[in-house]
This record gives sequence, C-alpha cells and structure tokens, in this order.
Amino acid sequence: MAVATAATCLTLTAFAVPASVAAVTSGPAGGSLPFTVPPPAGVAAASGVSSALPASVPKSLTTPGSAGAPPRQLFVPDLIAAVPAGITSAQLAKIRKLPGVMAVLPVDGGKVTVNGESADVLGVSPQAFRSWTPPQTAAAAAVWTDLGKGQLVGTHAAAARLHLAAGNSYQVSAAVQVQVPFGAQTPLSVPGVDAVVDQARSAQLGLVKNVAVLINAPGTDLAKLMSQVRSVTGPGGQVRNLVPYSVVTESNKLPVTTNVPTTGVPHNLIPLYQESAEEYCPGMSWTVLAAINEIESGDGANDGPSSAGALGPMQFLPSTWAEWGIDAFGQTGAPDIMNPLDAVPSAARLLCAAGAANSASLSSAIFAYNHATWYVAEVLALASEYAQAYP
Repeated sequence: MAVATAATCLTLTAFAVPASVAAVTSGPAGGSLPFTVPPPAGVAAASGVSSALPASVPKSLTTPGSAGAPPRQLFVPDLIAAVPAGITSAQLAKIRKLPGVMAVLPVDGGKVTVNGESADVLGVSPQAFRSWTPPQTAAAAAVWTDLGKGQLVGTHAAAARLHLAAGNSYQVSAAVQVQVPFGAQTPLSVPGVDAVVDQARSAQLGLVKNVAVLINAPGTDLAKLMSQVRSVTGPGGQVRNLVPYSVVTESNKLPVTTNVPTTGVPHNLIPLYQESAEEYCPGMSWTVLAAINEIESGDGANDGPSSAGALGPMQFLPSTWAEWGIDAFGQTGAPDIMNPLDAVPSAARLLCAAGAANSASLSSAIFAYNHATWYVAEVLALASEYAQAYP
C-alpha cells in the first residue's frame, strides 16, 4: 500500500465547503438583535434548572434535551485558516488579537489513507476540541472516551465510505503505517473532515502540527476578517468561511428536505423560519429558530437520535414532541418529528410558551429548550450572524 506523506498533502481543499455555497460578503459588522446575550438571571455557573425560569413555563420544558456532560461553552467555527507547513506561534497570536475573534483552536491534520481509501484527518486535543463540536457530539461521552484511547473517531458518512465498523482496527497510512481501532461515529463541526484522532496518535502518524486554526468570531464581518487572517498567514495560507456551509447558498436560500409541492408551503429554510416565528411566536426573531436548527442538527444533516434519544432537525425528545409537535402545514395529517415543516413550527410554539416572544425573557426560553448557559450564548450569537447574512 502506498504511503502518503501528510506533511505535503494537506491544503484547505480538504475542508472546502460545497461549490454551490457562496460566502457571506455583506451585512453590517456588529449587527445585533433586540435581545440580550447574557444567560438567564439566576442561572448558576454549573448549568441546571434555574429558579428564575418563569412560573408559567410548562413542566415539560424543564426536561433537558440532551444527556452527558458537555463543556459549559461551545464555539461555532466561523472560519478555518490553514498553512501547509503549519501555523507558527507568532501567527496564532496575531490571529487571536484580530478584532472580533472570540476564540481560536489550532489543530494538526493531513490527508491519509484509511482502509485503502483517502481521508482527511485532524489531530486534536480532545478536551479542547470538544468545545468546538456540535452539541450532540460534545454530549456523547463515548466519543471522547474513544478519542482519548487513541481510536479513530469519524463521521457517519466517512464510516460508510471507508467501510469502517466500530471495534475493528484498520491500517492508517500517513508518514507511517499504523493499525488504528475505529471508535464512535459522530457529527463533526468542520465540513470535509472525515475523522479525528488525539494528538498522540497524530504525532505517531506524522500529521502536520498546527496545520490549521479554527476561528470563532460571532457577529463579526467575516469577509473583512478573512482578509485580515490572510494577511497574517501570508501567500501560502488559505482561509475558508465555514458559516455558509449551513447558512447561505448561492441562491441565498436553504433547501428544506421535502418534496411536497403544496401551494403555500415554504420550500426553503429561511421562509420556513420566518413563517414559523410569525405564526407561532410573534415577537421572536426567526433567526433564533435558524440558530437552534443549525446548532442542534446542522440544519437537518444530523437528525439523531442523540445520546438522550432526541430526534429530528430540532432535536425533540419524543416525550416533549408528544406535547408540542404539530402538523403545521397539513403534510401528513400527523406531526412528524423528522420533518422540518413540522419540527420548526413546533419549536417556535414551544419556545413561545417559555417566553421567547418577549426580549426580556428570550434567554430564559432558550435555556428552557436546552439547559446550558453556553447554549443560550451560542444561539444568540449565531442568531446575530444570521441577522447579518439576511439584513
């Protein structure tokens, strides 16, 4: 089997977003929505049910939507910058100081051969990378146990393409050839990445140290920030905008996964968010629904079940769905937890019952949807990014 040299193979093409996706290049920097970013008053540092939740919040909304112990704060990667030879400490320090940058995470990586097929693999610190993954991944204890044991953790799509089964070991070829056990399958936060390994395994394989850096900059003019990052990385660096991966397509609309051609039914996510908010929670910005859908399921790309059994694009627990699920557009005659035409309006209805129509209690309503202070902050920050993309 041919051996690929990781040090010479990796470019950002490994992380490229689909060609049909256009970058967000307009919208005012620092745009804001009429709600507050701080978590609900009275929420302690350790997340849990706040005594400050409105008394009118239905009992079913006080049940957490996910299990496990994810980090208290998650970061949505807005940009990724890569340098084939590795990003230097000086470059990383400069990127950290750029206006609007909230957090950065350097990662190792390279193009390798897994089970005879080409794959793009990142080498990460499990503890640090956990905060940069989707909520269901961050909450899945098995993922982080397997990663800490030196196992290869990959996406569902990669496992199918590479013919990998959990518990089996496969030959991974990079600078060296190593038998590596395959562990959990889980969604990752960087499009184009097939799998991750821990830093010890990354060093063994010879992946490029600090080949890329993930950048979180909510509410920032990303077109401007991309230019600033390029000035730091120099002509050898490449920068990609990860927000369009799930926010903007070239038609400036997102497809809804439905083939129903009924008149009056929205066929794109943005109109669906807008109509759902207007109909079921007047006063709440549609961007809150957009942010929750992206964070919970990657706009329906990862419908679950989660480790707690949550399902669908808005990740409802079946017990919560039984109370709040509605057949909003009359598609099937019964509420379908997997159909965004039902799930998004149902989420709007649930959020409204928790107080989302009022800007003063919106944070509490989001907290009721998913009991974590990091979740509230991330939803509001991402909602602000949607507001900039669709001014």
